[in-house]
Amino acid sequence: MANNEQNEPASNTMQNQTVVVTGLTNREFLEQYARPGRVGLSGGITLIDKAIARAERHVDQAGEWGSWSHSFLFQGPRHDGHHWVIESDLDVHRKHIRLGVQENRISKYFDEGLYTTLAVLDFGLPEERVSVLLREGLELVASRARYSLHELVGTLIARRHPGLRTRENLLARESSLYCSAFVQHLFRKAGIDLAPGVHDKNTTPEDISRTTVPHMTYLLKRETPTGVISEMRAKLRRRVQTRIEKIKEVRRKIRRA
Repeated sequence: MANNEQNEPASNTMQNQTVVVTGLTNREFLEQYARPGRVGLSGGITLIDKAIARAERHVDQAGEWGSWSHSFLFQGPRHDGHHWVIESDLDVHRKHIRLGVQENRISKYFDEGLYTTLAVLDFGLPEERVSVLLREGLELVASRARYSLHELVGTLIARRHPGLRTRENLLARESSLYCSAFVQHLFRKAGIDLAPGVHDKNTTPEDISRTTVPHMTYLLKRETPTGVISEMRAKLRRRVQTRIEKIKEVRRKIRRA
């Protein structure tokens, strides 16, 4: 993107720093750090969260799994007294499904069982750039830009073949953006490239978390209780033992036959 202001520091004094926050609930953390124009990151325990985190290992030189599976833009408080976000997501209710760019209350992320890790990225943007982000985001809401699972698969393919990352997504669809592609698209509209050399539709949440654009990261960190870890290990051992017993039983039946 040709823009003389692209990637310029949002603040002359801002540097890349991470502030680790402990002892807060998701709600307390977001109510303290969410502001219009800031970026949110989340990680979870669902199968799709783990699949995305595993695919992001190609971002890391050591091959470590990614920490983030979703990204979104904080919009700010509205007349209903709630803080809202703009995001491209799969929002599934019992009789209603929304796949695409949408507005949601920040309370969506209060569920600590579903959103186990959270971060807020503050780029210290001036009001005019925040306005561009929100305007472009709302335009995509109004135009009903879709969430594309095809493009997500295309991004995962590009992860394994770095030469494809600079090119258009192999499975690109018109008027479609998944979560991190949406955030990257908005910031480029505002003259800021969060992941230089990576096409909008090949951008992952992990790319955004590792951006070199000057910013502050507020990271909510929780300690997993020792008892929970022990319980998880015990369950795993029981599952493995059960599988071994089944294999042995099959072998015994084969020998008898």
